[in-house]
Formats: sequence, structure tokens, C-alpha cells
Amino acid sequence: MPNLNELKRRADELLKFCHCPYSNFRVAAVLEDSRGGLHTGVNVENASYGLTMCAERAALFSAVASGARDFRRIFIHSPHGLPLPCGACRQVLAEFCDDSMEIIVDGNGQTQRYILSELLPHGFSSRELEGSDGFLH
Repeated sequence: MPNLNELKRRADELLKFCHCPYSNFRVAAVLEDSRGGLHTGVNVENASYGLTMCAERAALFSAVASGARDFRRIFIHSPHGLPLPCGACRQVLAEFCDDSMEIIVDGNGQTQRYILSELLPHGFSSRELEGSDGFLH
């Protein structure tokens, strides 16, 4: 399992691939799966802001596309500030990760650790749909 310094080094290397001409807030994420595989992502902004892809979702979608489904932790890094995941990223993480998955955010000389349930209390995921007809009543 990579240590925190290794995850930060990997995230630092990714920052050059960010596309953030509107916010100028570069973010890189390194997602570790249960087998120790590392999946990476960076933020990619779009002039139509709603179509912007956050680093966390980019890393998760890349991991899922490569066959990973079980995750240990995600390291999210920015040199511009503490990059807490947005609501959309928290919800997407809830779809694929346990409530106890570790989320490490790093920026401005600070590193903070959370578990998913702290950042998304009372979250909603596919587990709530198991055994239902797929509709909320």
C-alpha cells in the first residue's frame, strides 16, 4: 500500500494535465483499489460549467472502466487550497464505495482525513434500491 508521500508525489505529477482555464484551481486525485491498483484523474473544465469533470470522478470512472469495483481510499490534492469533494463527487463515491472509505484531502500545507459517511451523512446509493422496483415511493 503506497504511503501518503507516494500518493502526494503521484498527484503532483498529474497537476500538469489539469484543464482549468476558468477557475485556475488545479486538482488531481489518486484512487486506490482493494488490490493496490492506483487510478488517477484531474479536473477538466468546460465552458459549459455543468459539463466540467472533477478529478475525483475522473479517477473513479477510469477505475470502473478498467474493471475495478472495490476501493480503499482516495487522495485529492491541489496546490491552490483544500480540495474537498463537491456534492456530485460525494454522491458518485457513495455509489461505488463503502461508507467507511478513507478520503484524504491535501492542499495549502494541510492534510485532512475523512471517511465518506462524514462527508455524505445519510447518503443514498444503489444499496437503498436493492429489492425495490427501482422507484422511490
